[in-house]
Amino acid sequence: LLLLLGGSGSPGSPPPPRGPWAEERGAVPEGQPWGRARYEAVKKHLGAVGAVSKRYWQYVACKVWQQGCEEKEQEERESSPIPSWGFPLVGQDYLEILSAWYCSFGKCCETGDCRIINNITGLEADLSGQLHGQHLAKEVVVRALQGFLQSPRPQKALVLSFHGWSGTGKNFVARLMASHLYRDGLKSECVRVFVSLLHFPHHNYVHSYKAQLQRQISETLQHCRQALFIFDEAEKLHSSLLDAIRPFMAHHDSKGQADHQRSIFLFLSNLGGNTINEVALDFWRAGRAREEISMELLEQQLRLELQEAAETSYAHSHLLREKLIDAVVPFLPLEYHHVKLCARDAFLARGLPYTEATLDEVAQMMVFVPKEEKLFSAQGCKSVPQRINYFLP
Repeated sequence: LLLLLGGSGSPGSPPPPRGPWAEERGAVPEGQPWGRARYEAVKKHLGAVGAVSKRYWQYVACKVWQQGCEEKEQEERESSPIPSWGFPLVGQDYLEILSAWYCSFGKCCETGDCRIINNITGLEADLSGQLHGQHLAKEVVVRALQGFLQSPRPQKALVLSFHGWSGTGKNFVARLMASHLYRDGLKSECVRVFVSLLHFPHHNYVHSYKAQLQRQISETLQHCRQALFIFDEAEKLHSSLLDAIRPFMAHHDSKGQADHQRSIFLFLSNLGGNTINEVALDFWRAGRAREEISMELLEQQLRLELQEAAETSYAHSHLLREKLIDAVVPFLPLEYHHVKLCARDAFLARGLPYTEATLDEVAQMMVFVPKEEKLFSAQGCKSVPQRINYFLP
C-alpha cells in the first residue's frame, strides 16, 4: 500500500509527488486507454507490493520462529537483485509492535521469563475483593511479594508458610499469586505444584522422591529466572523431602547471585489451625473485632506450636530452625457472613441469579463450630460451590 501510494521500499528515498504511474500517463497518446506503459507500471508496483508483503511476513515469522532464519536471510542476500533493500522506518516500528503483541499471548522465547507479569496491583485488588475475612493474609502476602520483587539482589528465596483450617483461602491465594505473577497462571512453565499425598504417597520410596524433587526444581530454575513452587498439605511431607529442598531456599552471598534466588516457595498446611481458631474465639468472646488480631500475636503463637509439634515431620525440618521461612501467614476461621460472601461469588462466577434469602440458605447448609457458639464454618468456604447446585432451576 505504501508503494501504491507513492512510497519507497528503502529508507531515505523521497516519495514522488504523484501517483505510481503518473509519469507514464503523459507518454501514452490520447485515445489509447492505459496502454502498454501503464500496464507495465502497474505490474511493476504490484510486484513490489508483493515483495514487501513477503519480506514483512518473513520478518514477523523470524521474530516468532527463529529456526532457519539465518540461512534464509543469507540466501536472499546472495540472490536479491536489490542489494540495498531495507524496510521503511515506520514499517519497522510497526513490526516490532506486532511481534510484541504476538508475544503477549504466544510462546516466542526459549524460556518462561517472557511470560512473567508480576502484577502486584492486580493481586492486591483481587485479594481485597475476593478473599473474605483474611485481613492478615492480604497484608502479609502483598507486602512480602512487593519487597521481594523490588529487591535487586535478594539474598535468599521468598518462603511463605500458609496455615489455617481447610477452606479458609490458602489454595485460593496461591492460585491468585500464580495468575498475577505469570501470564499463564498455574499452567505456566515457571510454576510447579506438589501435593504431598498425590506426588509422594509412599514413605518407602522417599529416596526416589527426593532425587526426583530436586531434579524437577533444578530444571525449573534453569528454565525460569523467577519460579514459583507450591507445596500443598505440607504437614504431610516427609522430613527428608523438606531437607532436600532446603538448599534452594538457603541464604547466599549477595556477590554471586544464584539462579534460585528469584524463586518463591509456598507451603500450605492445616497445622496451626486450632491455635488460630482459639485466638479468634477469644477475641469474639471479649467483644473485640477480628480485625484487631495482630500479626505479631498470631505469628508468635504459630511458630511455637510448629516447633513444639515433635510428632510432625514439619517440625523436624530445618525450615523453622534455620529461619528459612520468611513469614508464617495465618488464615482465620470464616464466620457466617463470610460464607454468604463466598456463596455470592460462586453464583456470580456461574452467571446465576441469587437473592439474600438464597445466600442465607447456602450458609445454613454448612456446619458451624464450636458446639455452643456455632461461630466458625467447619469447612470454611470449601464446599460452597457444590452447595449452589441445589438451587439450579
